[in-house]
Amino acid sequence: MAERGTNQRGPAVVLVSGGLDSATLAWQARADGFAVHALSFDYGQRHRTELDAAARVAEAVGAADHRTIRIDMDGIGGSSLTDMSRSVPDYDPDSGEIPSTYVPARNLTFLSFALGWAEVLGATRIYIGVNAVDYSGYPDCRPAFIEQFEKLANIATAADHPFEIHAPLLHLTKAEIIEKGTALGVDYGLTVSCYRADAQGRACGQCDSCHYRRQGFLEAGIPDPTRYA
Repeated sequence: MAERGTNQRGPAVVLVSGGLDSATLAWQARADGFAVHALSFDYGQRHRTELDAAARVAEAVGAADHRTIRIDMDGIGGSSLTDMSRSVPDYDPDSGEIPSTYVPARNLTFLSFALGWAEVLGATRIYIGVNAVDYSGYPDCRPAFIEQFEKLANIATAADHPFEIHAPLLHLTKAEIIEKGTALGVDYGLTVSCYRADAQGRACGQCDSCHYRRQGFLEAGIPDPTRYA
């Protein structure tokens, strides 16, 4: 278990998927002086080994608490990450469309649960690792979405304090995220980013997520600890 530090700023809810970005986020929250309350979701995703990675990340960062909430997002369908009858596509640099790995209302749902837990904890800040630079074009990773949800958060609860939806990775490239995390001491070998990771957490090397992760390590000039199938 990592050193928790003083946590002088109280609790913060940190969305931890088990991937590269959310691990960076957890270490950033700790560096900012918050007690990390890690929140993960078992939403029916095919890459379930990321939940094992989320547990490793929460343990390594010294989270005060780590909870995994089950949601059946396959119940609404619409994504190759939850619908096993659909295949996850390889990275296509020429595609101008939002890929099938987009999960409708995923970040909206996750933030709603995070907001509820933050209200219970008395936390004022929620960390989310969305990125609007090196990503697949998901609409719920845009700055406007974060801004609007923060406005909603501040009229949707009974809390007597304001909430901040903190997205410190929003305008960083994947390389910059890796550089930031490395400086904070993140062990990226704990993480799983691949949409088609096998039962051992090994990456396919072909999907969007693998592409952006691999390119990020190359551009940062930092050794890539990813295990490939």
